[in-house]
Amino acid sequence: MESAIGIDIGGTKCAVCFGQQINGSVKIIEKNSFKTEGSWEDVLQQLLVLARDCLEKYGNGYGELAGVGISCGGPLDSKKGLLLSPPNLKGWNNVPVKEFFETRLHTDVRLMNDADACAVAEWKFGAGKGLDNVIFLTFGTGMGAGLILNGRLYSGTSDTAGECGHIRLESFGPAGYGKAGSFEGFCSGGGLAQIGQMLIREKLQMGESVPYCKSYEQLSDINARLLAQQAEAGDKLALQSYRISGEQLGRGLSILVDLLNPQKIILGSIFSRSQNLLWKYTREVMERECLPRALAACEVAASGLGEKIGDYAALSAAFYPE
Repeated sequence: MESAIGIDIGGTKCAVCFGQQINGSVKIIEKNSFKTEGSWEDVLQQLLVLARDCLEKYGNGYGELAGVGISCGGPLDSKKGLLLSPPNLKGWNNVPVKEFFETRLHTDVRLMNDADACAVAEWKFGAGKGLDNVIFLTFGTGMGAGLILNGRLYSGTSDTAGECGHIRLESFGPAGYGKAGSFEGFCSGGGLAQIGQMLIREKLQMGESVPYCKSYEQLSDINARLLAQQAEAGDKLALQSYRISGEQLGRGLSILVDLLNPQKIILGSIFSRSQNLLWKYTREVMERECLPRALAACEVAASGLGEKIGDYAALSAAFYPE
């Protein structure tokens, strides 16, 4: 029996949780979160206060402390414990998060790319448990992958393995990861918003009305959540947005299936919530594009940890650092 503190650093919010591992499962004892605001020094100080509170409340009664795990979007250097200007954290340039917490909490601290940490969490506790070759795709604000290959996390030479969102699927299209037509451009929250806005703009230019966006000024209000709500209600344009994303998801997954031959691909966030809007089109493309033997060996599934995956990911960085 052992315990750990998990720190999840995101562009919108941050969280600290305390968890206990018993017999291959993890119980989250407490979690606290706050909006990511202010300088990186301000944010780390808030995280430190919450982490110290957890240690004071639970440090002696829940087994040996494995350490502190930090999950954050890249780019980062996991060995040196540095955040290297993540695009969703403006001004966080060469931030020494590992050193910051180690010197103040006096325990081991391990930094891990959030997609890698999510992959480990799903592999150990979620939909990939018991498998040796698992891919986890974030499909949220961005699109990144964590790779479990031959029973080990594979993060690459410079912590950039799995950055599939940067793959260009089309010569032109919605922009994501600094590249028009990229996997992230088509398959992310921001990408879905761009697709919906493009289709609505076409209608507005032709003088047609869209019930939930009647002017150009309202285009900025279009996001993946609103499109999902409209698609569930049967709106053809919203359904088309998800069809386009679903087809491109199929193209991206086909590359991963043929290249890495996984047993399972697990998708989080938007896919977990909107699988019924995406999967039909994704499957059709994969059946067309994948090597049949590779596809037959691979299952595609939604996250088994659901909305709590960020907590499990941060704790997994502490429990399973290798």
